[in-house]
Order: sequence, then C-alpha cells, then structure tokens
Amino acid sequence: MIRVSGLTKEYQMGESSVFALRGVDFTIKQNEFVAIMGPSGSGKSTLMNIIGCLDKPSSGSYQLNKQEVGSLDDDELSAVRNKEIGFVFQSFHLLPRMTALQNVLLPLRYASPPIDDTSYAVELLLRVGLGSRQDHRPNQLSGGQRQRVAIARALVNRPTILLADEPTGALDSKTSVEIMNLFTELHKAGQTIILVTHEEEVAAYAQRVIRMRDGHIVEIEERGVYAA
Repeated sequence: MIRVSGLTKEYQMGESSVFALRGVDFTIKQNEFVAIMGPSGSGKSTLMNIIGCLDKPSSGSYQLNKQEVGSLDDDELSAVRNKEIGFVFQSFHLLPRMTALQNVLLPLRYASPPIDDTSYAVELLLRVGLGSRQDHRPNQLSGGQRQRVAIARALVNRPTILLADEPTGALDSKTSVEIMNLFTELHKAGQTIILVTHEEEVAAYAQRVIRMRDGHIVEIEERGVYAA
C-alpha cells in the first residue's frame, strides 16, 4: 500500500539548508496499524504531511497504492488526498455552526462531483457511538465525542488510509483509552491506520512502531499485539 524509499525533505533557511528527512525507507501494508514516534524535530510531522499528500518530498520515492505520489502536481495530490486518505487531528477541526452530522458530511460536499450519502454518514456516527448526538453542535459535545465526530468525518469518503496526528493530545487519559479502543475496532474491521504520537501509551495500540530521530528512522519495532 505505502512504499517509501530514500525519502528526503529539505527546507531553505536563508543561505542554509535544513533537512527534516534524511533518506527514509519503509513499507506499510494494507490493514496495518502503525505508529510513528519521535521527539520534536525528529521529522515525524514532515513525514506525515508527505504521506498525507499535504507536502512533497525533495527527493526519493513515495508510492501509494502503486502510484508514484512525489511527482504529482497540486491538483493531482488533492485528488489522491480526497480519495485515499482520511485525516484525524488533535484539535478536531469541526465547524462550530454545523451539527455532528453536517460536519461528517462536509468532505462529501467538496468531492468532485459532490456526493449525497447521508445514510452512510449516519451509519458512521452510529458506529462511533454517537447515533443519538447527530443533531448536536460541537459545543454541545465532550472532547471525546468531538473526536469521534472527527473520526466519522475522516471515514466518510471510504479512505484506504486513516491518518491520525496526535489524536488523543487534547483528551484526558480515560477518554484517550476510549478513542484508542475505537481505532483498534476500526483496524480489526479492516482499516489501515497510521498514527503519529509522542506517547508510548498510545503507540502501544499499534502493531508496529516506527521510531524517528533527526530525520532518520532509528528503529522499527514489531509488536503485533494490542494494548489491553
């Protein structure tokens, strides 16, 4: 599903160059649950932006479902992003004036052509335990409920990859466990999940942990088990 080879990302800072990624190589197969870990400045966020087609590498190869992504233009990247990738962020990014259901439907409104699949959006809200909250606005929901809405929204385009950036960072420990258990359920149902985190407790839910430092992968830890 994902094959990364010799991936680099270079930023120009005045007359100096700074490398956020320095020759990164790995493969992620369909229906894997992978965590990417590393301290601030390790390159994990840069890597996630490239995997999510939000940025382009400076050199190297990134193949998503056998398609070479690094050479695509912005419109082509947008099309891949909308079709293949669902995003879950730490701060939810829900629109405050919209109900939970309207927020979940939003990606379908921006599809080309726009899609009307309200029944599937309702199904997703039921799946994440919010069937009775679909008419509530974000300020009427708890942090955990808002993240569940965000997860449903990320799934509404039926993406091949669910990409989660610090999805429990704004949640208390009890709610974090609930959200990670939901990710586990989604993975067991067949969803490929790539999660970026700095928390060992969160990474423990993944089958495999890719550890980064200074733009390099320093360890790939195979686990193959779920946290209890």
